[in-house]
Amino acid sequence: MIDYLEYNSNRDKLRIPEYGRHVQKMVEHAIRIEDDEERQKAAEAIVAVMGSNAPHLKDVSDYQHKLWDQLFIISDFKLNVNSPYKNPSPEKIFEKPDMLEYPENIPSYRYYGNNIKKMIDAACKLEDGEMKEGLIYTIANHMKKCYLNWNRDSVKDSIIFKHLDELSGGKIKIQAEDEELSEASDLVKGPPKKYNKTNKRRLKKSNRKKYK
Repeated sequence: MIDYLEYNSNRDKLRIPEYGRHVQKMVEHAIRIEDDEERQKAAEAIVAVMGSNAPHLKDVSDYQHKLWDQLFIISDFKLNVNSPYKNPSPEKIFEKPDMLEYPENIPSYRYYGNNIKKMIDAACKLEDGEMKEGLIYTIANHMKKCYLNWNRDSVKDSIIFKHLDELSGGKIKIQAEDEELSEASDLVKGPPKKYNKTNKRRLKKSNRKKYK
């Protein structure tokens, strides 16, 4: 009698493919065990095998909990055993997560980034004093740096103060003659000399002479 090959297309679909078909067959066998105690021992043995086949899960917090949840998923929630954790339900396992809110953006001044707006809002809530003044000065300098990264040309402090006024909804007003920000050269520095193309060529030339 000829044994024909069994193709995967004729087999049951693997519910969690990374554990392979042997684990799924072990789970299906455990479902058919009538004795409760023997079925429980079989489930615990299968979880141990699953843990050895997926050592990367040991880096995940509560990885044993994850293994037991996956055991129930492989059994299509037909395995009647007691998990050390609360038995999961299909509704809980496969429920859709809440939609993530899109981060607010600043269409007119995207080069400042979204965090600048949060920092400005936080500064507006502070009481007047040295801490608030220091934070506003730091924010303004960071805005100037972001602006220069987007546009390498120099920028007047008055423009940064104007944008700060707009983004704060008029709550932060600074006059250019009253405050002076850091120099552009201090905020945006060029690459180190060792990365300069001229110096790189000189370094190669000196190395050739050294090893001749």
